[in-house]
Amino acid sequence: MVSPDFETHEVANQIPPRLGANLYASDPVLAALVEDLPQPVVEGLTAHGAQWGSAEMADLARLANTVLPHLRSHDASGRRVDLVEFHPAWHALMRRGVAAGLHASIWDAVGEESNVRAVARAARLYMAAEVELGHIGPLSLTSAAVASLGHAQPLAEAWLPLLRSRRYDSRPVAVGQKSGALIGLATTEKQGGSDLRAATTRAESLGDGTHRLVGHKWFVSAPMSDALLVLAQTLEGLSLFLVPRFLPDGKRNPIRMMRLKDKLGTRSNAAAEIEFPGSVGLMVGEPGRGVATIAETVTLLRVDDAVAAAGVARAAVAEAVHDTRYRRAYGAPLIDQPLMTRVLADMALDVTAATALVFRLAEAVDRSQDDPAEAAFARLMTPAIKYWVAKIGPAIASEAMECAGGNGYVEEGLLARLARDAQALPMVDGPGNVLCLDVLRVLKRSPEPLEAVLKVIEDGLGPAARSTLNVLRAAAAVAIADEGSARILTEQLAMTVAAATLRRRFPSVIADAFLETRLGKPWRSTYGMLDARFDARAFVDYVFPRM
Repeated sequence: MVSPDFETHEVANQIPPRLGANLYASDPVLAALVEDLPQPVVEGLTAHGAQWGSAEMADLARLANTVLPHLRSHDASGRRVDLVEFHPAWHALMRRGVAAGLHASIWDAVGEESNVRAVARAARLYMAAEVELGHIGPLSLTSAAVASLGHAQPLAEAWLPLLRSRRYDSRPVAVGQKSGALIGLATTEKQGGSDLRAATTRAESLGDGTHRLVGHKWFVSAPMSDALLVLAQTLEGLSLFLVPRFLPDGKRNPIRMMRLKDKLGTRSNAAAEIEFPGSVGLMVGEPGRGVATIAETVTLLRVDDAVAAAGVARAAVAEAVHDTRYRRAYGAPLIDQPLMTRVLADMALDVTAATALVFRLAEAVDRSQDDPAEAAFARLMTPAIKYWVAKIGPAIASEAMECAGGNGYVEEGLLARLARDAQALPMVDGPGNVLCLDVLRVLKRSPEPLEAVLKVIEDGLGPAARSTLNVLRAAAAVAIADEGSARILTEQLAMTVAAATLRRRFPSVIADAFLETRLGKPWRSTYGMLDARFDARAFVDYVFPRM
C-alpha cells in the first residue's frame, strides 16, 4: 500500500517545459542578421516567431512525428489509389507553412520584401525548422522546382499561379480543381544514387507533346505532391519531365507507390519507392539536358538544407541550455559548472557561425541577379556551406542530448527527434563527397568564384586575412590536383567565410574565439575546447538569453 506522504511528495529539480517563446524575439543572433531588413519585414518575422514558437505548434510537431504517414495503395473495391494518409497535425503544419510562403515567396515577394526575399524567407524557414523539419521538405521542393519550370514557359504559365497560392490544398484531384499545388522531386534510382546520369527510367514520345515514362525511382520525398519532376532517358539523353498525379481529364496518372521508406529521421514526411508503368510526363527544358535543367533547383534545395540545418542546431542547443539552467547537480545549476558552461559555449559558437553563414549565402542569392561577384560567391559557397553546416548538426544534437542526460535520450522530449532529423540533412541533395566534387567543378571552370570568396573574407577579416588568403589559394590548388583533399578545402572555405561574417555582424570576441579554436589550432572532434581566456557563460547568455 502506498502511503499518503508518498502520493503527495513533489519531485524537485525538474525542468519546466520550454514552450511559448517567440523564436524571433528570443534569438539575438537572428535579429542581428536581419536588422537591415525593412521594418515591416522585421515585424512580419516577429509575428512568425510568435506563431511558430507557440505551444500549439510544438504539439502539432509532436503529433506529426508520432502518428506517421501511411500508404493506402487500394480502396475498398480493390482500385488502385496510391494515397499517402497523414495525421491532421501534418496538414496543420503544411497549412501554416504555405500561408507563410515558405514554398513560394522567393518568386513572388512584393513591396518591402521584394529586394530581400531570400533573406526574409530564410528567416521564416529557419524558425520553422526549429519546430519541425519534416514538413519543410515539400515546401522546399516546391520552391526550388519553380526554377526548373522556368525552362518550359507553357508549363510555368499553367502551374505558377497554383504554386504561388497561399492556400494548402491536399485533395487528390486534378490540378485544375485545386486552389494550390506542390511539386516533388524524383531523381534517385537504385543503381545510381547520387549519380543521376545512371538513371534507367525511359521516356518515349507519344507524338502529342507528352511522353510515356517506364521505370522506377528509389527515394522520392513528398510523393503525395501534385506533380513530380522526374529524370528519364530519351533518344537525346537524360531529360527532365513534369509528371502530374492526375491527367487533364481527371483520371489518375499511373504512378505506383510501392512502399514508404522507414526512415531514421524526418519521419513526419513520407518518402516512397515509386514505379512508372507508363506514366504520362511533359518535358521540361531541352531534350538531353535534364541535369542542366534541374541544376538551379538542386542549388536552391542546398541553400534551404543549410538554413534548415542551422535551425535544427539552434533548437538543439537552446533545449540543452534551457535544461542546464534549471537542472542542478552537485549543489549548483549545471550551467554554472565550468565543464558544462564551456561545452554549451562551444556549441553556441558553432550555431552562431552556421547561422551567420547561411544568411550570408541568402544575401548572395538576393544580390546575384545584379552583382556578378555575389553570383560567383554563391556558386562556390552553396555546396561548401551546405557541407559544413549540415555536417556539424548531428554532432551538436548528440552533444545537446548528453547535456540533458537521460531526459534528452527519450522520445517524449524534443532532443531525440532533433538528433534523428539532423542526420537527414547531410544526406539530401548531395552528400559530403558530392558537394566537395561540386566545389572542385566550380574552381576548375573559372577563377572568379574563388576570388569573389576571398574578397568577402578580406573585407570581413581585414589585413590579418592576408596569410589566410594565401593558405586558401594553396589549398584550392592542392585540391584541384588531388581530388582526395577536397574535404579539407571545402571545410576551410566554409569556416573562414563564417569567421569573416561573424566579424562583420557580431562582437569581435565571438569572431576571435571562432578563429582561434576552429582555424588557429589543429582539428578537434568534441565540444568544450574553449579555454579560460574566453567568457564562456557570456557567450551562452548572449546567444541564448534567458526569457
